[in-house]
Amino acid sequence: MNSKERADNRRGSAEGTARTSLLFDLYGALLTEKKRKVLSLYHEEDMSLSEIAEDSGISRAAVYDSLRSAEDALAGYEEKLGFLAELLRREEAHARARAILEEIRKTHGGDGALMEALEELDEILRAEE
Repeated sequence: MNSKERADNRRGSAEGTARTSLLFDLYGALLTEKKRKVLSLYHEEDMSLSEIAEDSGISRAAVYDSLRSAEDALAGYEEKLGFLAELLRREEAHARARAILEEIRKTHGGDGALMEALEELDEILRAEE
C-alpha cells in the first residue's frame, strides 16, 4: 500500500476504507491473529487507536505500527495475487454485458428467438454473480 492509500485509510476516506475492507475479506486469513484483530477493531468496529491500545494492553504507537503493517501486508498480497483486481474486472465485465443485453432488448424486443437467447445469456450472468 503506498503512502497516499495509507493516508486515505487513516483519514477515513470511503474509498480507502472500502478497499481495505475488501482486501481484509480476501486476504485477512493470511495475517497474524494480532494483525487481524487490530485491523478488525479499527476498520470494522470503528475503534480509535487509543481504544484499541487500551483494550489490547499495548501502546498506541504499537497499535499504529501493527495497523500499518497489516495494511501493507494486505496490499502486498493483492500486488502479488491480484484477486481484488480480478474481482473488480469481472464485476465491470458483468455490468457491461448486462447493459448490452438491456440495449439489445430495447432495440430488438420483437424478435422472439433473439429474446430467448438474451434470456439465456442473462441466466448465465446471474449464475456467475
